[in-house]
Amino acid sequence: HKIWTVLNGVRNFGVHTEIIELSCMDKDTTNSMVSDVLCLSPRLTRPLSDILFHKTKGNPLFFCQIMSSWSKDGLLKLSLHRHRWEWEEERIQSTELPENVAMFFTGTIRNLPNEVQSALCILSCFGATSTVKLIKSLEQAINTPLFQPLDKAVFEGLLIKHDEKYSFVHDHVQSAAYNLMKPEER
Repeated sequence: HKIWTVLNGVRNFGVHTEIIELSCMDKDTTNSMVSDVLCLSPRLTRPLSDILFHKTKGNPLFFCQIMSSWSKDGLLKLSLHRHRWEWEEERIQSTELPENVAMFFTGTIRNLPNEVQSALCILSCFGATSTVKLIKSLEQAINTPLFQPLDKAVFEGLLIKHDEKYSFVHDHVQSAAYNLMKPEER
C-alpha cells in the first residue's frame, strides 16, 4: 500500500512514527457507539446495535455508512413527538447489505446523481487527494463543472474538503469510484 512507502520515507529522515492499528469493534463497543451517536441508553440501543454488529461484523467504516444509509432511507429517524431516535427494527433486520465495504460504496455512489458519479470517477483517477487547483484545471480541460458535484459528495460523506483539497474518506471509496469506469475511460 502507498502509505507504507510514505511512512518508510518519513522514517528515513529520522521522524518518529507510530502505527495505530484499528480493528473491528466488538458487540459492546458497537453498542456503546450506537448509544453515543443516538444519545440513548445502551439498554435501549442494544437491539439496534446487535443488528448493526451482525451486518457490519464490527467494521467501523461500514458502521458509519450503514447508520447514515438507514437514516436517509427513513429506517432510523428522530421522533419529534418522543424527543428521541426511533428505528424500524424489522425493516432494518431485513435489509440486504453487500458482502463488503467496497460493494457498499459502489452502491452508494451509483445512487448519486450522474454528475456526482462522474465527478467522483474523474477525481478517483488522480489519487486519494486532489487540490482545488488541479480540479479547476480539470474543469477547464474537460469543460464540465466539478466543484458543485464534489461538494454534494462531501455532503454525502464520501469526500472531505479541507485546506483547498478534496480527499476521499477512505481508499475503498476511491476504488469504488475508479472501478465504476470502463477501463478505456480511466
